[in-house]
Amino acid sequence: MRGEDVKGSLQFIGNATTLIHYGGFTLLTDPNFLRRGRRAYLGYGLTSRRLHDPAVRIEDLPVVDAVLLSHLHGDHWDRVTRRGLDRDTQILTTTSAAGKLRRQGFGRSMGLRAWQQHELRGPSGSVTVTALPARHAPGPAQALLPPVIGTMLEFRDVEGLVELRMLISGDTLLDRSLEAIPRRFPDIDVALVHLGGTKLLGALLVTMDGRQGAAWVDLMNPRSVVPIHFDDYAVFRSPLEEFHRHVEQAGLADRVVPLERGETRELAPHRILQRGPSR
Repeated sequence: MRGEDVKGSLQFIGNATTLIHYGGFTLLTDPNFLRRGRRAYLGYGLTSRRLHDPAVRIEDLPVVDAVLLSHLHGDHWDRVTRRGLDRDTQILTTTSAAGKLRRQGFGRSMGLRAWQQHELRGPSGSVTVTALPARHAPGPAQALLPPVIGTMLEFRDVEGLVELRMLISGDTLLDRSLEAIPRRFPDIDVALVHLGGTKLLGALLVTMDGRQGAAWVDLMNPRSVVPIHFDDYAVFRSPLEEFHRHVEQAGLADRVVPLERGETRELAPHRILQRGPSR
């Protein structure tokens, strides 16, 4: 992917935080800029210690057109972000989180329910953001955690044709409600999958482990998949190697593009994300 084919890039910053550049837009996902050793607040008095530094400091970020926030948990929206992010930044998130963020002074926070859309327009095209269903805990335990959405990004050219479709899972378990996603969006170029096998109180699974993550890739059927949210916090119990083992068993290993913190991959219209050296 070189020359005129390349229109953007994806950078992995750490945890679920990525920086997406495409079609003239810059989008930031789940901003988490706590340093190693600091604790993220998870609610009900629960905390988890960060094990790795993010690759980028919040003060070194470029100007972003929007933040895509899957939910309001301390490892996705932290006190560093709350203090350091421009209060005029547009934030697309759940309806519950949007109300809380507006009370924190982020007046351009917009809440989206599953399947609701919001469009950003620019001189080179547009990006349609669709909120997707997600389930952060099994059964009735879901009521104890903040609501979550996944996200579909559809980058369009000036004529309105989709050039790139990117799926972000959000913190979710594999659930039947997710089956509607590939039916509505059968042609996905790149997917970011939140893994980790997060366990609260050492027992309650609230994000996909390696087995579920591989099944999610099989269900969504993207051309390329980037694993994120897998080793930054002590509550993560499923190592990345477990995901690799299960995708290998499923015959999907050639789709996986692992990124180190700070690493960047080029994005081009309807192309498989390259596995070669970062640029």
